[in-house]
Amino acid sequence: MKMVKAIIREERVPFVKKALADKNIYGMTILPAMGRGNQGGVHLQFRGGVLNIDMLPKVMMEIIIPDDHEEMVIHQILSSAKTGKEGDGKIFIIPVNESHRIRTGEVEV
Repeated sequence: MKMVKAIIREERVPFVKKALADKNIYGMTILPAMGRGNQGGVHLQFRGGVLNIDMLPKVMMEIIIPDDHEEMVIHQILSSAKTGKEGDGKIFIIPVNESHRIRTGEVEV
């Protein structure tokens, strides 16, 4: 199993969810996040001065998938989250050894 952790723009979430649902991937955790990367934040004119906002709102999606779904899920996220501008986000792939379903105690390896 793998955990796909994607940090994306908030406004791209519906597109990513639809792209994954089209491939029968429904389970995910979505969390609000703040971050910065190459984009470096934004600089706004405010009351005669410059307001620097270096941490921007993003969304972190965590999706647990079988190993053989990795490339397909990455493709779906890339194609649906991309705007072509700095700040589109990043995808991380993390190995998952096992999961435990709390309700039933079922262990998945």
